[in-house]
Amino acid sequence: MNNDQLQTLVERISIEFFDRPFLHKATFNKRLRTTGGRYLLQSHHIELNPKYYEQQGQDVLIGIIKHELCHYHLHITGKGYKHRDRDFKVLMRKVDAPRYCQPLATNVEHRVYHFYKCEDCGYLYKRKRKVNTSKYVCGKCKGKLFRVSG
Repeated sequence: MNNDQLQTLVERISIEFFDRPFLHKATFNKRLRTTGGRYLLQSHHIELNPKYYEQQGQDVLIGIIKHELCHYHLHITGKGYKHRDRDFKVLMRKVDAPRYCQPLATNVEHRVYHFYKCEDCGYLYKRKRKVNTSKYVCGKCKGKLFRVSG
């Protein structure tokens, strides 16, 4: 699905579920990592995470679009558009939009861990990021750390 097809889909969902037109832009944003989509308050555009469409399909994408359109239509009409607002919760239930997205599958097997060992007490540290061994010491005994593998 490209951005033109996405725009058409968002416009169709807006008319079908909200009985109002979507008059702004809807695009995919590959930089989104932890969210399925976002509604931009200043420009009124909607950005969606393409990974949700690729990994979980069109039904999940439609749910995310409904969620973002709830923000959009409530903000445009001057009602409570935030997650905590009653207007938002009521509209979400009405259009059957999900409150949260399912987490994306991550490439766990490609994750690299770095292992460090204390020279004094022998405690083994497992870290996702590299540790500067000249700056940091063992949290148990203040001994010097050295890199084991990773």
